[in-house]
Amino acid sequence: MKCPGQDSRYWKQNAIFEVKCPKCNAEVEFFKDDTTRRCGKCGHKFLNPQLDFGCASYCKYAEQCIGTLSPELLAQKEDLLKDRVAIEMKRFFKQDFRKIGHARRTARYAEEIGRGENANPAVILTASYLHNVGWEHTAGAGDSPEAREILEKLGAREELTDEVMAILEHIRRGTPTDNADAATVQDACTIAMIEEELKTGSPAPSDLKSRIDNTLDTESGRKLAKKVLME
Repeated sequence: MKCPGQDSRYWKQNAIFEVKCPKCNAEVEFFKDDTTRRCGKCGHKFLNPQLDFGCASYCKYAEQCIGTLSPELLAQKEDLLKDRVAIEMKRFFKQDFRKIGHARRTARYAEEIGRGENANPAVILTASYLHNVGWEHTAGAGDSPEAREILEKLGAREELTDEVMAILEHIRRGTPTDNADAATVQDACTIAMIEEELKTGSPAPSDLKSRIDNTLDTESGRKLAKKVLME
């Protein structure tokens, strides 16, 4: 069965409409499922401004349904993926609100650090939400089958899955890295961990600055840590 959203038999009158070309202002006709159209007057190719990505933004069968995804659609698909990973993380931890809260803080810190380090938001937020998923069942610094299973269930690209899993393994090893995405998530994890330690009276305030300077890998992470932990 063809997806009703893409089947013209289910379309209404507004499924075909005209849009002004952003370059020459000429009218360009769009069908609702057109990703892009080329202006017949000036030749400019532009995105459908009314395209509802809807299920195509997260459905793993989107490419078979509407054709090859544009870079813009792929970016939106992965942007939505992180939100769905957050939901799966909560389902995994169930009533363990401490771990859920830790993952959410880690993701929030990673997002802020990532802006300063030009990190990939989809990668760092996905890794942040998954960094504690399943590791208690893993010996040493190996792979987390549970984290990988979540990504596969949500239809994440193989390349993105590999990037996220590499970051998770790096965090388990705790070794320095020059990879911006891995360093961002590592620093976010460290800040969230120190924040929790401070609630129990450790580390001592006098040791805090030294620990921040010596354990965080990124300048953005050090700035954020001092703001969150010392002010």
